[in-house]
Amino acid sequence: MRQTVLQESLSGLRVRCLACARRCIIQPGKIGLCRVRTNSDGILKLNSYGRIAVGHADVIEKKPAYHYRPGSKLLSIGTVGCNWFCDFCINSELSQSERIIGERHSPEGVVQLAKQNRCDGIAYTYNEPLIALEYAHDIGMAAHQNGLFNVIVSNGYGTPEAVDLLSEFADCVVVGLKANGSESFLRKHSRVPSSMPIFETLSGLKKNNIHIEISDLIIPTLGDSLEQAMTVSRWIVNTLGPDAPIHFVAYYPASKLSTIPMTPLDVLEAHCEVAANEGLRYVYVANFPGNEHENTYCPNCKQIAIERFGYDIQAWRLDQENKCVNCGYQLPIIGSKTYTAPEERYAPVIFPPFDLLYVCEGLSSSGEQPPGQLP
Repeated sequence: MRQTVLQESLSGLRVRCLACARRCIIQPGKIGLCRVRTNSDGILKLNSYGRIAVGHADVIEKKPAYHYRPGSKLLSIGTVGCNWFCDFCINSELSQSERIIGERHSPEGVVQLAKQNRCDGIAYTYNEPLIALEYAHDIGMAAHQNGLFNVIVSNGYGTPEAVDLLSEFADCVVVGLKANGSESFLRKHSRVPSSMPIFETLSGLKKNNIHIEISDLIIPTLGDSLEQAMTVSRWIVNTLGPDAPIHFVAYYPASKLSTIPMTPLDVLEAHCEVAANEGLRYVYVANFPGNEHENTYCPNCKQIAIERFGYDIQAWRLDQENKCVNCGYQLPIIGSKTYTAPEERYAPVIFPPFDLLYVCEGLSSSGEQPPGQLP
């Protein structure tokens, strides 16, 4: 355990957690809804600090992020717990774990693991990193000291306090919308009372000059409204700007929604058309290899500037200043292309098996929540 930064002391040894928009009020000896933040005699502590449950080396395009350090290799790590309860989660064994599992790794140890695997940066993903933000922060600061960068993959359900802490170390944040940010969908399928905090987080990240990319999981029949896609695209253009990349992501059957079919390509392409019509210049389909919407097109001459297949860059048609070689248009790409050998692009990072990992038991959920919050 480690004392958290994102907390507020209340009367009666209660604490309010400031890591996410639920702002759980936690009684002594109880935990928040994320199951990893515990009130220990009036001090909020992070149970999952120093525990890495999963790790993998892969490329940044897989996050998905196309406009930040293209082609770079990341150490992608995850802990346990989440502040959402999605009935379509593909990582529910981590996000909904009732146990604190994971091999012990100090922040400096994680950085060394990244360097040993010849990674350019570290990605905090697989589960929700905001709930273990103090651990991510300490890793991220050590990463910067060692010439590595940090990518956060989050649902964006944060607080201004969390954004401030993120701004100290995050270089790129990928915020994953679900169903175009539909509030009714999130209430029913993720037990999230409001989508507003997501957009407030995005606004805060923009004000802190952090590179933002948006992924939007489109779930057929349940969360594929083109009207909602129009609304969210218009908000992105007006708030984040027309250069903000958006990736429409196909849903694959998972968890309690396993009977829902995979998102058809024509549904994703229709979303791309809506987003482009609203003024977004960089609109992608994230996980349909071979689709034309994997490529980055120059907004000026309409030629392919970066050609992709899957997560691999097939052709790079930008000069040293990331200007289109055909017409000279400046594209908003941060960093030049990084070459990663094919045999190193995807590699598991070896951790001990789960049956050897630390287990923290004996904690019970808090029954007290702020007004308006769902249990």
